[in-house]
This record gives sequence, structure tokens and C-alpha cells, in this order.
Amino acid sequence: VQLQASGGGLVQSGGSLRLSCAARGFNVEDHTVAWFRQAPGKEREGVSCISRRTRRTYYAESVSGRFTISKDIAKNTVYLQINDLEPEDTAVYYCAADLGSPPRVSFSVSWSSESWYDYWGQGTLVTVSS
Repeated sequence: VQLQASGGGLVQSGGSLRLSCAARGFNVEDHTVAWFRQAPGKEREGVSCISRRTRRTYYAESVSGRFTISKDIAKNTVYLQINDLEPEDTAVYYCAADLGSPPRVSFSVSWSSESWYDYWGQGTLVTVSS
């Protein structure tokens, strides 16, 4: 099982990026995948999540309206489209998957609890200049 995050870079405030999370060893259609981020000096936080099969999407309040999560089944990849970037979005972005059987993520409790996710990508750095 492997998650490969990519697409980060240096971008000016107001710009856009699309992050990719390519999955190997499992199907993204059958498992919940989330994006987290960790800014310098801060704890890692959940940014967005797309549920298995139903494809319901969830967002942190701080990014709602600017971030869009989606998945391409043919490419077995989950994307995070980030628009109107702000310097506060500077962070390492990680994708993570819940491969538990039965699934661990409890959407009625909190999709953003790190303990639900057992596989993590290596992270991709997003730097936003003002």
C-alpha cells in the first residue's frame, strides 16, 4: 500500500494549486481518503475528506469554499484543488487513507481524527507568498 502526494510548490497569494494523491495497493473508491496539513510550528489538522463509495465530501471550516476534494477512479487518485491561496495555507500537505475493515472513520464523530487513518503519504509542501 502506498500513497504518493504531489503538486505542491511556491505560489503567490490568490493563486491556485491542485494536489494529487496517487494510491497503489488499494482502490480509492472503496476507502475514505483525507487531506491533512501541518504548518510550521503547528499541529497537523484535517483539511478535507472524501468518503468511500458515497463520495460525500467534508471540509475544515477554514478552507470551505476555497478547497475542493475529488477522486478519479480510473487514475486511482484523489485530488485537492486549492483556490485563492492565502499565506496561512503554507504547510506540508499529507493524504491519508482508512483501510480498516470495517472502516474506522466515523463521520458522525469526526472525520479529521488522525487515528482513523492507517496509511499516510509522504507530504507535499505548499508555500504561499504574500
